[in-house]
Amino acid sequence: MASAYKDRFIECTDEALSIRFYYFPAGTKRIPYGNIRAVHRFDMTALRGKGRIWGSGTLRYWASLDPGRPKKSVGITLDIGKFVRPFITPDDPDAVLAIIKQHTNLEPSSDNDGRYPF
Repeated sequence: MASAYKDRFIECTDEALSIRFYYFPAGTKRIPYGNIRAVHRFDMTALRGKGRIWGSGTLRYWASLDPGRPKKSVGITLDIGKFVRPFITPDDPDAVLAIIKQHTNLEPSSDNDGRYPF
């Protein structure tokens, strides 16, 4: 299975997006592209995701482990039809969004009104 994108925590293959260290202590969450209902891209701030290294402050969004998140500026949340939505911060968010769009035909929404993710 070839990777279209891969960094330390996120991998996009032809079948699915995988999030390493999503579960404690080191579990991987695999999300088939067909399960993705919506994609949201947002600008992170200190109160909107940058300070969340792993876990949740609201129980609505679950941040996968990313110790480098405070230095990043773009976050992505995935609606997969469940109450909890994965929150990821790939090293190259535009590449991940393009791959998701290619496999799902979903346009990522930009929602910077303060709802995403914390």
